[in-house]
Amino acid sequence: MSFYDVPDGVEIRGRYDHQFAQILTRDALQFVAGLQREFRGQVRFAMECRREAKKRYNSGGSPGFDPATRFIRESNWKCATVPPAVADRSVEITGPVERKMIINALNSGSKVFMADFEDALSPSWENLMKGHVNLRDAINQTITFHDQARNRVYKLNNTIAKLFVRPRGWHLPEAHIIIDGEPAIGCLVDFGLYFYHNHSMYRSAHGAGFGPFFYLPKMENSREARIWNNIFEQAERTAGIERGSIRATVLIETLPAVFQMDEILYELRDHSVGLNCGRWDYIFSYIKTFQAHPDRLLPDRVQVGMTQHFMRCYSDLLIRTCHRRGVHAMGGMAAQIPIRDNPAANEAALELVRKDKLREVRAGHDGTWAAHPGLIKPILEVFTSNMAGKANQIQTAAREDADAITEEDLVQMPHGTRSLEGLRLNTRVGIQYLAAWLTGTGSVPLYNLMEDAATAEISRVQNWQWIKYGAVLNGNGVKIRVTPELFAKVVEEEMERIKREVGLEKFTRGRYQEAGKIFAKQCTTPELDDFLTLDAYNLIVVHHPKTSARL
Repeated sequence: MSFYDVPDGVEIRGRYDHQFAQILTRDALQFVAGLQREFRGQVRFAMECRREAKKRYNSGGSPGFDPATRFIRESNWKCATVPPAVADRSVEITGPVERKMIINALNSGSKVFMADFEDALSPSWENLMKGHVNLRDAINQTITFHDQARNRVYKLNNTIAKLFVRPRGWHLPEAHIIIDGEPAIGCLVDFGLYFYHNHSMYRSAHGAGFGPFFYLPKMENSREARIWNNIFEQAERTAGIERGSIRATVLIETLPAVFQMDEILYELRDHSVGLNCGRWDYIFSYIKTFQAHPDRLLPDRVQVGMTQHFMRCYSDLLIRTCHRRGVHAMGGMAAQIPIRDNPAANEAALELVRKDKLREVRAGHDGTWAAHPGLIKPILEVFTSNMAGKANQIQTAAREDADAITEEDLVQMPHGTRSLEGLRLNTRVGIQYLAAWLTGTGSVPLYNLMEDAATAEISRVQNWQWIKYGAVLNGNGVKIRVTPELFAKVVEEEMERIKREVGLEKFTRGRYQEAGKIFAKQCTTPELDDFLTLDAYNLIVVHHPKTSARL
């Protein structure tokens, strides 16, 4: 029997594989263990601060600008100069760290590919470890994929997108790697293994002396940014590379973080390449932050777009903050996927994408996200035709008008109606996403949109909010109050609809029944769970005893 060679204090409980062993080397695990030991206390404190903030919000409070850090917001300082290799980020594609996806995304014509260990990936042992193998091969430019069904071999083009990697959020553990008797912190595993194996090749072959580049998710406060900055500095010292080589873009996707954007950039000022509008998670966070506020019942999620006042202000303030500090202000996701069997519907969807991206570039964003390669060309056309031949708008779109944005602007209730169809769509999407996630897929095409965990989270917390406070559905001119009994009937009916849509064979083979029970439970629990995937994670953990040994 083969074993992983592990350093003292480290145990691997995931399946042994000879390819995984090339990633899980003794030295790489020692590096990850060093990060865990150095920073676990800081991470625990940050998570405790999140819990204390949650208590304040649940007691009637609201997030706002911190008076103690006013001097950071009002002082004139800049982040480090943007590396030339990533000056142009006009369109970025995102997706999980799957082999075929990585090749297609790098070949897509986008400027950046964000390879995702977070919301677009179901974090099973197999997915995570194969992801690291795939990224190593991509950076070495040896990655290929043979699609046997199509008898086609995929490989990289001569010109490819710049690679960014998104590790998991602070809250997620890695239960297959035990360090000093406790599960490793998931993001430190993701970052540590990737950085250790790839920093040298990335800097020389892809980053023109800079990198690796990262996206950082789910941040709520600048103290969390400070931890990441310290991690980057320790990694740079260990690797013997220049301070400021590692660069990261922070997703502003929680409501508390929008009040901390200057502070987050300040903490990461030597390692920052900007902020991104993570708008789906931002809506999820708005509901979660105000979960104890019955006067903040949101309309159907499809109505909560970037034209809503609080969303527009969030985007405008992000642009102002980033450009004042000399870094990129990245726009939000276009989740549409091609509708191949209906050209008219496809063109209508593309026109919505163009309008959204035109709004972003005219507002001052330097780039934006797309979920599918088919969107890259039309989005790129919108941005390049509106940026006067420049790689970005950092120097040209100051947006000083956004200085007038207030705390009240950033939390203003969105307008709209709530409908039974909104409740049904939330339920249908949430259950189907969770069923896919439980079977190893974290990026799921549903109803011509590419859904990830963020959309499922909005669906879950909005259902919970409506049920908890007996929201009145008024979207169809008939007022219906949401009750646990109504929701139970909706779940039953939507399960039947899912069965019809996916077919009996797939429904029976999949984990739809299990997903339905989990989703329904999370929508009706007295206390809102912080994250859908945190509760479901134990259902995808598979331990293989005695796969590691100290040799």
